[in-house]
Amino acid sequence: MPAHDSSGPSSPKPRSKPGASNAASPFGAFVRKPPERAVEAGEQPRAVAETESWPDDAVEVGAIVDAYGLKGWVKIAPHAGGAQGGEALIHAKCWWLAKGRERKAGQTIQAKVHGDSVVAHLAGLADRDDALALRGFRVFVRRADFPVLDNDDEFYWVDLVGLDVVNEAGEALGRVADLIDNGAHSVLRVEYPSVGKDGQPVNGERLIPFVGVYVKTVDRTAKRIVVDWQTDY
Repeated sequence: MPAHDSSGPSSPKPRSKPGASNAASPFGAFVRKPPERAVEAGEQPRAVAETESWPDDAVEVGAIVDAYGLKGWVKIAPHAGGAQGGEALIHAKCWWLAKGRERKAGQTIQAKVHGDSVVAHLAGLADRDDALALRGFRVFVRRADFPVLDNDDEFYWVDLVGLDVVNEAGEALGRVADLIDNGAHSVLRVEYPSVGKDGQPVNGERLIPFVGVYVKTVDRTAKRIVVDWQTDY
């Protein structure tokens, strides 16, 4: 899920989906294969249960699509694919689950990549029926629980959405609405106010490759990205 600000970045193909109204935007793809995580010795994980609390920095990272095996494991489709997008799922010890008006929270006993999916055993799930009862729940983790990135030129997509984009002349180009992966690198989808043929206000769109030749600086504190891009491109 990190995007790379470099001249030759690589990023797997994420499946971008809208986040919940009480969560931040979904994120894109990871570049590192996540390790397996198991509960630490002496740790007492919290079983999945109804909850009214919801973290302010919750980010939707996948959805439970099926049971896995017979012992209470669930199968999750990460929004960015298993080996690339499962790291937040595996790294976070606590998951928040949402389906319609239902809200649950619980901790993982064990989680690992399985093909293009992530499989996990959540505390309190004893058998396949327990796991099947969670099918269709969307999975959220706290942004604070994302793994720390190794390099300053890596960014989680969720941190780029909403940033203002200006060119080197200081001209406003719009705001990052989403990111796209084209197989070679990430692309900023920048929206800006425009006028349609009927004279009505519409959102215009610019697609700016997220590579070093175009992206000059990313300042998350100032909430701004500076690019080498003209207003008439």
